Amino acid sequence: MKESPTVYLVDDDPSVRDALMLLLSLRDIAAKPFENAESLLAELTAEHRGCVLSDLKMPGKSGLDLLEELSAQHIRLPIVILTAHGDVATTRAALRGGAFDFLEKPVDEDILVDVLTHALAEDARSFSRQRETDAHKARISSLTPREREVFRLLGRGYQNREIAGELGISPRTVEVYKARMMEKLDCETIADVVRLALIVDPKDSTSG
Repeated sequence: MKESPTVYLVDDDPSVRDALMLLLSLRDIAAKPFENAESLLAELTAEHRGCVLSDLKMPGKSGLDLLEELSAQHIRLPIVILTAHGDVATTRAALRGGAFDFLEKPVDEDILVDVLTHALAEDARSFSRQRETDAHKARISSLTPREREVFRLLGRGYQNREIAGELGISPRTVEVYKARMMEKLDCETIADVVRLALIVDPKDSTSG
């Protein structure tokens, strides 16, 4: 069983780790310390919930390296970069790489807690959206191949006659497949179908 939402704190300075762990404990924020990016990468998986608070310049992998590694491993936790060496170029690189925020040391405690609170909330929202998407995809997988084709074309805005022409079947047959498909997906209107298509495959739904 994975841990509850946690701030994964990465800093090679023991005194900084201790101070930040104490601060987060006093603010009732669960946190776990790591002395380098490598040790966090060895433990973290896409199933973990929370956010990462990482120093920028560390022996071994830097905070930006960590950002890239987590992205490559499809670990989408919000990442807050904390550094005493901030500059415009580094800030842009961190944000361009997907960092949630970038704070310079010494950081105001209230600002840090506020940023981490928002990062934890963003992860919770993202996780909820992903679970919803996974549930939709599971329902779509129950469709027959033909029902899935009708779903895809409806999601792209095709009318019944256009779908019939595309699939080489009659408009009446399209209606039959559409009715079965909508029942399986628990969709009451075509608008529901389009919204579902946009959620599970936005690129396909906006093409054509």
